[in-house]
Order: sequence, then C-alpha cells, then structure tokens
Amino acid sequence: MTDLRAVPKIELHLHLEGAAPPALVRRLGAEQGKDLTGLFDETGGYAWSDFTTFLAAYETMSKVFEDPETYADLTEAVLLEQAANGVVYSEIFLSPPSLFGGDCGRWEAMRAAAEEGADRVQGIDCRFIPVVIRHHGPELALTGTLTMLKAPRGRIRGFGMAGDERAFQPQDFAGCFARAREAGLRLTAHAGEFGGPESVRAALDDLHVERIGHGVRAIEDPALVARLAAESVTLEVCPGSNLALGLYPSIAAHPVAPLREAGCRVTISTDDPPFFRDTMTKEYEALSKTFGWGDADFETLYRTALDAAFCGPETKAALARRLDGGARSLSSAEKEGPRA
Repeated sequence: MTDLRAVPKIELHLHLEGAAPPALVRRLGAEQGKDLTGLFDETGGYAWSDFTTFLAAYETMSKVFEDPETYADLTEAVLLEQAANGVVYSEIFLSPPSLFGGDCGRWEAMRAAAEEGADRVQGIDCRFIPVVIRHHGPELALTGTLTMLKAPRGRIRGFGMAGDERAFQPQDFAGCFARAREAGLRLTAHAGEFGGPESVRAALDDLHVERIGHGVRAIEDPALVARLAAESVTLEVCPGSNLALGLYPSIAAHPVAPLREAGCRVTISTDDPPFFRDTMTKEYEALSKTFGWGDADFETLYRTALDAAFCGPETKAALARRLDGGARSLSSAEKEGPRA
C-alpha cells in the first residue's frame, strides 16, 4: 500500500493563524501574559463545540499573534508540519486582526516576519493570500485591503475573504475585491460552507473569483454544479473541516466525490488542522478508504491544484517536475511579479 504521508501534495486552503500548533500558542500566551482561559481542552487541543464557538476560540487564539514578529515562528511551525505530511507547495491565508486595520507598518512587519519563517523551512514552497474577515464588516475590510496594497508583496499572490458566511453579503465587499484585482492579485473567497448555493453564486457574480473556498453546498443546486464545471472554477474542498463543523455526518456523505464526478475542479486542503485534529495525510487516508481513491486520483488532485495555484510559471514548472520525480529543488526565492 502506498505511504500516503509521502505522496506529494499541494494545499490551497490553509489559514496561517488557524494552523498554529497549540503548544506554540500556549508558549506565546505565557510569555505575553495573555488570558487564554477556556481555549484548550483536557487533551491540550483547542476547545470548541460548534461553528460559533470555533470562531470565538479562533479569535482568542489569535491574540497571541498581535505582535507581528510572532509570525516568523508561526510560519516556520506550520510549514514544518505541512512538509512532514508530504505537502510540497502551500498557499496560506493571512488574516491578522483585520489586516491590522490601517496600520501599514504593522502589516509590513507581519508580512516580513512570515517571509522570514518561510525562508527557514526547506523542501516546501509557499505563497500568501491576505484575507479580509467577513464578520468584521465591509468598512474594516476596505481599510485593511488598502493597507495591504500599499505594502511590498513578497510572496503575496492572491486576495480573499474568510470569516462567518452568515454575516453581510459578498456584494458588500466588492470594492475590496475590485481593488485587489486591479493590483494584479488573483481572487478566492469562502462560500458554500455555512451559506448555501446562493452564497457560491454571489461570490462568483459579485466578487468575480476564480476559486471558491469550500463550495461544497453547491451540490444542492445541479445548475450551479454544472456552471462550476463549465467555468472551470476550482473548489478548495476541506472534508475534515466540514465533518468537524457538522456540515456532514461522515466522509461517505460528503459531496467531494460527487462534485468531482460532475466535472468540478476539486482540490483537497485542511483549513485549520489543529482545531480539527487533521492533517493532509489523514485527508488522503479517508479519501482512499472511503472512495477507493488511489495513486491516479491523488496525481489528478495534485495537477488540478497545481493548475489552480496562484504562483507563476517557473514555480509551476518546478512543482510539475517534482511530481514527475525531477531532481531540481524548489526555490522560495523565485523572482516573479504578481499576475496582471
């Protein structure tokens, strides 16, 4: 049987703060004197019970990363964990408190620290995608977007939106996405998780994204599924996250296989893995056991994610060689400009 940990993987949907190892958060909290009461359960993992308490725990956890310099250790820890699970390339969402709400200096210090952390890790390449937080509201989102766009890009290649899908409407954030698009950033947005098919349709129509974070509830609307397939919209599917948050009772009931069979471009990611006791290896094991997916399926996942990735052609060529057994190592120092 194939060692699924060693299978090369590309992950397109991972929240940097949400991937923070609990041990790192506990250490930083103690050093900073932060009150993290109720954040951890008896096993030392994050404590939460539903989507609302998950969001609350996430924001409590994020308090330890208010100092931009903490992002170096955070990025290093996250990439090391990914590399240990066979991930060779990752696109990581950055969502410090509402992109530091207009403080360009703090934003740039955070981005530079994340770059430093990424430079420390060998064998895995990454790019960053700043995301505004939907439930923080359109005004703060626009302020954060304008702040981010004033600063150097580094590994930043995309822009997106995360947060509580039940708050506001995609059109409320259209200005943020228009400015990011004009600046040459490629676009993705969370939709079709706790919002239904109409949420996916609104993200496509109002934000003009090329990827959808989650998007699984599109399965409830056959016409929308057909549109996603016809328009080659990539879905950043996170089965373990969806199960942990109660969207589906089991992996067998999850629409990842039906969406793929309908011609949708499906990729696999972990979202916020420590919160969900998840890894990319566990995701692949579940897909293999439940749906019988094997080497050919996992190669297709890799190539689909590679095609949908926001990196440039040189990185894509290197990643393709890596899948094919090429000897050339990936370089995080690739000199490429944002795609127009």
